[in-house]
Amino acid sequence: MPTVGLVGVGLIGRAWANVFSRAGWNVKCWDANAEATANAPKLVAQSLQDLAVHGLVDDPEAAARRIAPVGTLAEAVTGVDLVQESGPETIEAKIAIWQQLDAAAAPETILASSSSAIVASRFTEALKGRHRCLIAHPVNPPHVVPVVELSPAPWTDPAVVKRARSIYESIGQVPMELKKEIDGFILNRMQAVLLAEAFRLVSEGYCSAEDLDKTIAHGLGLRWSFMGPFETIEMNAPGGIPDYCARFGGAWASLAGRPYEPDVLGPENVARVMASWGGTPSAEDIAKKSRWRDERLAALAAHKKAQKAYNG
Repeated sequence: MPTVGLVGVGLIGRAWANVFSRAGWNVKCWDANAEATANAPKLVAQSLQDLAVHGLVDDPEAAARRIAPVGTLAEAVTGVDLVQESGPETIEAKIAIWQQLDAAAAPETILASSSSAIVASRFTEALKGRHRCLIAHPVNPPHVVPVVELSPAPWTDPAVVKRARSIYESIGQVPMELKKEIDGFILNRMQAVLLAEAFRLVSEGYCSAEDLDKTIAHGLGLRWSFMGPFETIEMNAPGGIPDYCARFGGAWASLAGRPYEPDVLGPENVARVMASWGGTPSAEDIAKKSRWRDERLAALAAHKKAQKAYNG
């Protein structure tokens, strides 16, 4: 049975414990705060029970028994297949703790960080085992939102990235891989643009904060719940993405404004996107997928309608 060592068991670390334990992994937990270490098994056991109600955990009691708090960082990373570090989000803290991880973990153990914005090259360059280090950035809460951003450093062994991707897929997560490092990775950079525009629109008096949130909760959030922005626009024009950009590119670029140039949706960028996309579907394929999307959204709408709004 594989084993993961969790270093840092605050909110994110405990969510990782949920993910790995329900997937059949043994989980060793350690935190610099001894109280956090001691409390982690009980809190994770409760979260496993919460998911079991929805059929997302087959045997929450068995999963909880696989979680073991340990007394030292070295014990947490000894004899494990993967280390998932979820410590403080400062470069100083990362450098200090990763020196310990690299020294204590076996050479074949993958070292992954849950870092939200700091790229791996900033705290792994001087490490002897830097080839086995990478970012595996989850989205809060990772035990119910499965995407994981894998961001290797320039010196990370591609075989390590491949192994890591396989591991996260095997535990039910959805890994995506960055081709090169960028601060904040992908999701947070996209979120930052959306948040900045949300604050601007409200502060300049275009709408209330409450109403702006409705456009996400009852609009974009629903539309993007089964597919991303490229797949979405592909279905909104008969000729797919290139056709969509030809029809609406000028309007979208003007809405986006700085720091984007007017040709952000122009032919050259569209060609780059299509080179990594894999071709344009036929009109028949788009029609079939549209029906599938509508059915899935109808099921989601029915679920939302059946739920009571949070009232504290």
